[in-house]
Amino acid sequence: MKLSRNTRGISIILLLVVLTLLVAVLSMNVGKMNLSPLEVFKVIIGEGTSKQNLIVFDFRLPRIVLSILVGIGMGISGCIMQSLLKNDMASPGTLGISSGSGLFVLMYITLFASEGLLSPILLPGLAFAGGLTAAFLIFMFAFRRGRDISPTGLILTGVAMGSGYSALSLMLTLRLDKQQYDFALRWQAGDLWGDDWSYIMVLLPWVLIICFYVFYRSNTLNTLNLGNQTASGLGVAIKREFIGLTIAAVALASGSVALGGNFFFVGMVSPHLARKLVGPNHKLLLPTTALVGALVILIADTLTRTISFGADIPTGIVITILVTPYFLYLLSKAS
Repeated sequence: MKLSRNTRGISIILLLVVLTLLVAVLSMNVGKMNLSPLEVFKVIIGEGTSKQNLIVFDFRLPRIVLSILVGIGMGISGCIMQSLLKNDMASPGTLGISSGSGLFVLMYITLFASEGLLSPILLPGLAFAGGLTAAFLIFMFAFRRGRDISPTGLILTGVAMGSGYSALSLMLTLRLDKQQYDFALRWQAGDLWGDDWSYIMVLLPWVLIICFYVFYRSNTLNTLNLGNQTASGLGVAIKREFIGLTIAAVALASGSVALGGNFFFVGMVSPHLARKLVGPNHKLLLPTTALVGALVILIADTLTRTISFGADIPTGIVITILVTPYFLYLLSKAS
């Protein structure tokens, strides 16, 4: 039974990889300026025209890669948080970590950055500092001496802190000029603005290195799911592992938020969908969550670029519309 379940999980992962590649190829073909599959193929083998090369390599391919990286980062971050807190509602958004990251990035945009000076290295670092600060404050306020931290209390504290961060972000937003205000508004709604190779080359190793660490600790996550007492009896250093994995989750969410805005629902729903597909084993759950998150953002962004909504709609709004019914379903199951 175990072998067949693992085999089924691997098959699902391979299917998701193929599906992601197919959607990526489709995304390169469609848009305001359609390219046929043959034209895209010619570009890939180096026989495209300068206009076709510009469309694929400068506009569409970096956006596709960014969609995948942000989806992976938000999905795995949400999976880690749900596993550590043993609560299906945990995510970078509900814990207020995304709002903390966003506040620090917005402070940089408001106080220091002028047009053309948004540093691809500094932005993820600032977002990470903001997310880490938010996580520390949330855990500090939720901590009760002599008692384990309540996941529900932690989430409620995160929601309250997130509301405070959002209020501060709004205050900063009101100080912006029109161009900065438009950027901040779209970024807060979930806009894949960092679709430039200079930003992607910073985010790519950030996501890959942290994901490698998380996958390496997949057995630890499986053990922690058995309960702290059992995990401690099996030799797991609970506090050390909890802190290390929490920092990894914050780092993944912060990097994704910095260049892609706040994709709140991706971090919450992707682990749920993945768990239904492959079960709770993190060796299968983590890569499945990563692929589901990448697919959700990639499909939503392709729809945004292809369908005319009468306005330039941020990808995050489309994701919210698509995912809200499933989120309501989760709430009805939990009640």
